[in-house]
Amino acid sequence: MRVDFYVLGNAAPESIVPGLAAKSVGAGERLLVVSAQSAQRAALSDALWSQDGFLAHGETHRERQPILLGDTLDAANGAKLLCLADGEWREDPAFERIFYLFDDDHRDAARQVWRDVSARDGVKAYFWKQDGGKWRQGP
Repeated sequence: MRVDFYVLGNAAPESIVPGLAAKSVGAGERLLVVSAQSAQRAALSDALWSQDGFLAHGETHRERQPILLGDTLDAANGAKLLCLADGEWREDPAFERIFYLFDDDHRDAARQVWRDVSARDGVKAYFWKQDGGKWRQGP
């Protein structure tokens, strides 16, 4: 499993998820985007609608969605990629890759998750931060 940690800084998940989703779908993958907050899921849906070229997604007709929005880890669309948009860590071995987005309020919890997953065999962890508007890998 691969876990990509994205520290949001001043960015909102709605500004990050469309890019991750576009790359995922462009690579022929399906994505599950999880947030426990219905208002955030609605904002994410709006962001995916306004993405250039529109990214097909939804919460209904779950098995057909290339990008499925939900509040649990139920990947009814068969997604192997998971995006945790609300800063709360969740894990399921069915996912091959997890995008873990977190803000300053979740930084300490993310550090603990980093320590936990980095110590496991078979898990590759990467840390991403914004540098001048571009995502760069780093400490």
